[in-house]
Formats: sequence, structure tokens, C-alpha cells
Amino acid sequence: MNFLKKTLTGVSALVLSLSAIAAHANDERPNILLILADDVSPDMFTAYGHEGAANTPNIDKLAAHGVQFQTTYATAKCGSSRVEIMTGRYAQTTGVYTNEIWLGNAHKKVYSNNIPFSRILKDAGYATGITGKWHAGMQMPYEDVLAFDEHALWEGPKEIAKLKGSPKFTGLMEDKKTTSRYWHPGYVKNGKLLDTKPLDFSLDIEADFIMEFMEKNVKAKKPFLAYWPTVAPHGTRTGMPTNPLRGKPGLLGQGKGKKKNRIPGENQARFVSLIEYLDLKVGEVVNKIDELGIADNTVIIFLSDNGTAVTAKTRGVERGSHVVQIVAGAGIKKRGVTDELSDFSDIAPTLIDYANAWDFVPKGHTFNGKSLVPFYQGETDEHREWIYGYAATSQLLRTKDYMLEVVNPIMNMPRGRFYYTDDKRFGFGYELVDGKPEHAKARAKFDELLKNLPPLTREHDHWQTKSGKRVLKSLAKPKVIEKHLYNHEDYKRYDETYTGK
Repeated sequence: MNFLKKTLTGVSALVLSLSAIAAHANDERPNILLILADDVSPDMFTAYGHEGAANTPNIDKLAAHGVQFQTTYATAKCGSSRVEIMTGRYAQTTGVYTNEIWLGNAHKKVYSNNIPFSRILKDAGYATGITGKWHAGMQMPYEDVLAFDEHALWEGPKEIAKLKGSPKFTGLMEDKKTTSRYWHPGYVKNGKLLDTKPLDFSLDIEADFIMEFMEKNVKAKKPFLAYWPTVAPHGTRTGMPTNPLRGKPGLLGQGKGKKKNRIPGENQARFVSLIEYLDLKVGEVVNKIDELGIADNTVIIFLSDNGTAVTAKTRGVERGSHVVQIVAGAGIKKRGVTDELSDFSDIAPTLIDYANAWDFVPKGHTFNGKSLVPFYQGETDEHREWIYGYAATSQLLRTKDYMLEVVNPIMNMPRGRFYYTDDKRFGFGYELVDGKPEHAKARAKFDELLKNLPPLTREHDHWQTKSGKRVLKSLAKPKVIEKHLYNHEDYKRYDETYTGK
């Protein structure tokens, strides 16, 4: 009986898949290029208009021809943000709060427990490809649960050693556990270790993969999803670093060496250079889209996974989770800068909507996010009333006029800090309004919303596990608490004196 049931289920799934593909025989569904920059805040892109930004004309051009969100929330660290993108669900459902906090079996089974958009789009007839940095759980993109057809991933020695033939990586190493992220890097393409050379650069490998993948599927007349979670800019790394000149990164200094060997200003120069080189590669890929004749049928979504390292990343303040969202391409209404709100839970339902793939979402399966397609295409001028972000054990919530940050019972901030922001953004002009009667109604609304998004507390069973005990001990360190609950000294633009008790 069980065998018969499984057989019928498999046949039903096959019929559904074939019928969907047949329905799109003359497929006009858009191609999708999803780009995710690593560890960089919106203020580093010139489109956002802040001093000290890198020169990013290609990404700025996308913003000018499409939509640029002033406020999008992710999480304050890469792993949790990437899981939220893939699943369209918050940590309360997935169990993934940050790189170090995976509840239950989430680290091993997050995509078995929460179906990813790539699996859904694959079932709906899309070709699926991914290149760059994964770091979003132990289940890998090339496994059936995620269903990426092709990949070119930056991998570590352990992953490389598992490949057929146990090849040895002979390129540069950042440390004993990490292959070089930039020059002479460690990449695995469709199950085979690439034989990179000293002057091979990661962003070139990634952009080339994307362009090859697009061209192949355009020739096959098949809609594609190209996911590019790039390794850059991610602050500074060891190996051969970059210089601040436009063009291909060159050699400069020794990166993360001893302080006496460092060049003053080198880290920031390298960071800016990497952003600018990423912009050049984005430009190349966009030009390839034009060359292939698919510009009118390709949606380009550009995001970053969390705020800039040191000044934003891992912090429970808004800057930690405040990220880039710029969208352009097929059917996108030219809006320029928008004050509408979005968070990363919106991405999965948006891609499913574009692929017309809702029939492939299991019955009863829900998303925390909402499809952005109606807003992108101008069918509505509004998207969401509120958005949610998180940073390890801290919660953030925002409407267009108010912002609540560092709600963190574990760090003795159960009420967080509540601000009236009006139409101001990036921390400028925020007014601390906790306890002010005229703002009590707004605060009560936030409290009501958070009832459905309970925080992690010390009573949670996770803290009794080996990894939980280790993380909880770390969260109690004064330096960790100070960094997490407050802005970097260069971004203390508003009152942070309220203790939240």
C-alpha cells in the first residue's frame, strides 16, 4: 500500500510538472537575475547619495531605470539572511537566527523543512544556476532539495576533498580552513574543482559563469533563474589584496598582516575597490543581457545580505539589518527612490510570482513575506505596512514612521528602543519616544505585532545544547553586548540612552 501510494504520488508530481511545462511551451515568463552582494551597507553605493560611497555607475543605472528602496531589512549576518531569501520565512519558522544560532536540526535540514524558491522554480520549468558564496546551511545547492541545475561555488578544503578523485587545492589560502576569496581562489564548478591560476579572480569566474548560463538557456529557449550571491566585497581578506583604482584590482600591501606591516587606509581602499569591481562585473552581465536580446524579458534584483562589516554587521541596531534593494528590467515601473518598505521574506514569493509557480507550492505552505511583483510593475503604489529584521537574539521592527530596535531579553533589553523617524532614514533625525504619551498608540501596535514574532529568551531549550551554551556565554561578554546594542561610533546619529527595561 505504501509503495502504491508513493508511486501514485510520484506520477501525480510528474504529470503536474509536465503539464506546467506544456502550458509554458511558448514561455514568456521573465528570466530572473538575483544578485546578492556580501557585507555592504546601502550607503556604499552612489545611488544612495552618501559621502564616502564607492563609484558604482552600473548599479546606479539600474536604480535610475527601476526601483531603489530606501529601506529594506535583512538580518545582520549572512547565513540567516541567505536562508530568509531562499525560504521567504523568518527565524521563528526556520530556526535560523544567525550564523551561530540554528535551532533543532535547521543547520542540516532547513530546506527539507522549508521549501526553497529554487526547488519551486525548477519544478515550474525554470533552469536554475548559482555562483558565488553559499554559506546557508549544510544542504547544498546541487542537492535535489535545492535543485540548482548548475553551480560554480567558492568552497573550502573540506568540501573540495569530498569531490570525486579527492582533488587537492593548490591556490591561495586565507587561513588553514579557508581558500582564497579573491585571487587564485577555490571554486567548484558543476562538481569539479577549477584549476585556477595566480591571476584568476573570483568575480571574473562568477560573472563568466552567469553569462555562460544565460546564453545557454536563451539558446534553449528556456526561462532561467540565475542566483549570484557574490563573494564580494566582504571587507578585507588575506591573499593578494586590491588597490583603489578603477579597473581590475591590482596588488597592494599584505592585507590582514601584523599592524606594523599594514598600509594606512589600505583596508578601506580595498573595500571600495572591490565594490567598484563588482559594479564593473554587474555592468558586464547587464550588457550580456542586452547582447542576448532578453533585456525586455529579464528582471534584475540587486541586494546585499547585511550591513558593512565592523560598522554594521552583527549589530542589533537598524544599520545592521538595513540593506540594498535595487530592481530593474522587464515590466519594472520606473519609480526611482521609493519609501515603501520591504524585507528579505518578500524575495521568495516574488520569484515564485514571476515564475507563475504557485501551483508548485505545497498546499498549506505559507511565507512570511509578500510578493513585490504588483509594486514592481506599478499595479499598486503600496507594499507593506511593516517589516521585520533580526540580529542573533535581537529583533527589529519598522513602519514608515516608527522604528523599534534591539528588542533583546537575553541582553536585558526586553523593550528595545523605540523611535519616531517620520520620513527620515539612515539614522538622521530619529527621535527616541519611549514613554511619551503621544506615541503610546504606535508603540502598542508594535507590541501587538511582536506577539506573533516571539523573541528568543533564556528559557529556550536551545541554550542547553553544546553550541547553545557556547553562544550564550559569548552573548554575556560586555564587549559583545556593547557592540551589539549600539551603533559604531561613526554612526551615532540618534539618542541611544534608553535601556529598554
